[in-house]
Amino acid sequence: MNLVTLNARAGRISFVTGPVLYFAADQELYVQGGTADMFLKLVAGAVRTCRFLSDGRRQIDAFYLPGDIFGFEFAAEHSLSAEAICDCTVISYRWRGLANARANHDGLPERLFAHAMRNLARAQSHARLLGFSSATEKLAAFLLEWSELSEDQTLITLQMSRQDIADYLGMTVETISRTLTQLRNDGLIEFLSARQIRLTDLAALKALTA
Repeated sequence: MNLVTLNARAGRISFVTGPVLYFAADQELYVQGGTADMFLKLVAGAVRTCRFLSDGRRQIDAFYLPGDIFGFEFAAEHSLSAEAICDCTVISYRWRGLANARANHDGLPERLFAHAMRNLARAQSHARLLGFSSATEKLAAFLLEWSELSEDQTLITLQMSRQDIADYLGMTVETISRTLTQLRNDGLIEFLSARQIRLTDLAALKALTA
C-alpha cells in the first residue's frame, strides 16, 4: 500500500490507499451482500448506489460525483450495490489499513466524519424528495438539488439515465419523461441535449417545492 497526499497545500491529510481502480459503464464496484472491507473515493465519472428487491425491482439510494467518498458500512456486508453510471475511476481504502493511517495522520477521523455527515445529509434530502406528493414536485426538487452542485445553477448536466432518475424518485420512466416535457412546455426548463438541461425559471421551480 502506498501513501497519496490529497491537496497538501490546502491542508488536507495524507491517506494510506489501495490501488486506483477503473470501471466501465454499468459495471459493479461492489455488490449488495458482499464483504464490506473497503470504502471508495470517486476520482472521475459518476456512481449510483442501489438495492434490488425480491421482485427484481431496483431502488437507487444515491448518486456520487468526483470527490465523494462512499461505501461506509457499520455491518460486515454491503447493504447496497454500487454501479458505474459511466466510465469511472476510484481509489480504494481498505479498513485493515485505516487503523495505521489514523495513528499517523491526525485529521483522518475528522475527514471521514465529515464525509459521513455529508452522506447523512444526502440521505435526508432523498427522503424529502420521496415525501413530495406529486411527480412534478419530486422532479422539480431533484433538478434544483442538482443545480446546487453546478457552477451555473441554471445549467445542469445529468449523467444518469431517465431510468436511473425514475428508480431514484420511485416513479416510472414514462412519468419522468412526461413530467420533464410538461416542465418544458410550462417554460420552467429547456432541453439543450439529452442530458443537459437549462433551468429557465428557478423561482417557479422553487415555488413547486415550497
